[in-house]
Amino acid sequence: MEAALIQKLQQKLQELRQNIASVYMGNALAIDRVIITLLSRGHILIEDVPGVGKTVLASAVAKSIKGSFARIQCTPDLLPSDITGVNILDRTSADFTFRQGPIFNNIVVADEINRTTPRTQSALLEAMGENSVTIDGETRALPSPFMVIATQNPYEFEGTYVLPENQLDRFLMRIHLGYPSADDESRVIKQQPARTSLQELQPLMPIQDIEEAQRSVDKIKLADSLVNYIIALSTASRQAEDLQVGISTRGGLALAQVAKATALLHDRDYCVPEDIISNVLSVCAHRLVSRTYMHDGDTNATSRIMQQVLETVPSPA
Repeated sequence: MEAALIQKLQQKLQELRQNIASVYMGNALAIDRVIITLLSRGHILIEDVPGVGKTVLASAVAKSIKGSFARIQCTPDLLPSDITGVNILDRTSADFTFRQGPIFNNIVVADEINRTTPRTQSALLEAMGENSVTIDGETRALPSPFMVIATQNPYEFEGTYVLPENQLDRFLMRIHLGYPSADDESRVIKQQPARTSLQELQPLMPIQDIEEAQRSVDKIKLADSLVNYIIALSTASRQAEDLQVGISTRGGLALAQVAKATALLHDRDYCVPEDIISNVLSVCAHRLVSRTYMHDGDTNATSRIMQQVLETVPSPA
């Protein structure tokens, strides 16, 4: 890949990062993870306790892209048709007219996704997996690029539903924000970005540039030794005694794509082991099933086990 193209894309991505950071004054790594997910044509789940900026981060990303976006507030009474759309009878023509739902946008923010029912959550499965929705037997394509940024509270909180494994598997990454540092929290209290700068945030990166960056990610070099490293991690997870389900082939593909996007974000046309290592937990932990999960309800168990697997598999020199 041409060095000039990589440098141009990297500059635009840095501007995108700064635009988001002007509103979301928290974990800088979380911003990078969302951008990497966008470059990888994936979807991201942001999980943490209420009040740490999940919705602010998701909204800042959506508003920074020069494309269409919609925000869905997930509630227990939300219906699948409220997301996908519905056919409405036109009494004048005696024919049905399709009214698009909010899923027909480039960036869709699903706020508190685990507060809506499993039936409504399932309305997102086809959209996230195949970039299309089927309504009354007719399949309709979604716009490109298409990305779902979902937020959720820990499932222990009242009024939440546990996301099933097939729904979690649709997310390329699951990240946690954590509490901001004292300096960042001071800036948030003084500036209150959710009430001020978020409302004034201007779109920065055109859809065409996003698509060009996504195509460039596909051209990033992934050496055979790194492919073998991903396979070794997958195999080790499948053999781990504490795991009932290890990394699937889809999980390995996701890890490879994320590694390429990370390389592009760091101004390289080739991957290094750190591009894989730094993303393993965010990409793979939510795809695993612990043997003790149903007994102790510890959603962090798979992260701890995956970290142990990561430490036992030697990375390429």
